[in-house]
Amino acid sequence: MLVELVVVLGAFAVFTWVHGRVAHDVAAATAHALALQDVERALGIDVALAANRWLVAQPTWVEVGAVYVYRSYYLVLLGVLVWVFVRHPEVYLRARRTLLAMMLLVLPVYAAVPMSPPRFALAGVVDVVARHDPFGDASVQREGMSYTAMPSMHVGFSAWCAYAVWLALRTSHPRAAWAAWLFPLAMTGVVLTTGNHYVLDVVGTAVLLAASIGAATLWGRAVERRRRPRERVDAPGHDDGGDIPATLNV
Repeated sequence: MLVELVVVLGAFAVFTWVHGRVAHDVAAATAHALALQDVERALGIDVALAANRWLVAQPTWVEVGAVYVYRSYYLVLLGVLVWVFVRHPEVYLRARRTLLAMMLLVLPVYAAVPMSPPRFALAGVVDVVARHDPFGDASVQREGMSYTAMPSMHVGFSAWCAYAVWLALRTSHPRAAWAAWLFPLAMTGVVLTTGNHYVLDVVGTAVLLAASIGAATLWGRAVERRRRPRERVDAPGHDDGGDIPATLNV
């Protein structure tokens, strides 16, 4: 348990530290956002402004609810991670490897392609999060902030939660397993209507999740190949110190 806590908290600390030190080029972030808007317009999926206007036209409590969903997804992420570790250890390593892979793979994208969100780069979008942010006016554009709209990690982490639940319940409770995917769908609606992401940001998130699942699969196979020689040494007739603890199967 302690080893897992160190691994996960350490990974999040590194992710947060690196995330805060990349994608500060405002000009590049704006240029990339404008180019993305052109692509979405050509594809007929430029719905960010219309979605934002729809939310702004709703009662205030709807806006506030969207903002709290936007800000509180980390609680769901932590809850799912602990739940899978405690209740479904058979899929925990696979889920955790996928989560770590997502954090690792997304950082080079953020560094290479800074992207300004619609609330900063699309005329007419209202910054709904800034209106009702429980942590203060944290959404106001400021010098030195990171412009990391592509892909959306709000949707990414939410999709990971759904994936982890699906892994754990797909055999025993298939309906609940599929219902878990409603969470990233809801988060997609939130990030689009609050002016935080474009449609293609969400598409990028789907690509990131698929790549992370693939990376986690390869990671698991590499660990298994490394374990096989040790398991042969630990077979009856050998005395080499016992099995490798499960918590060290990184």
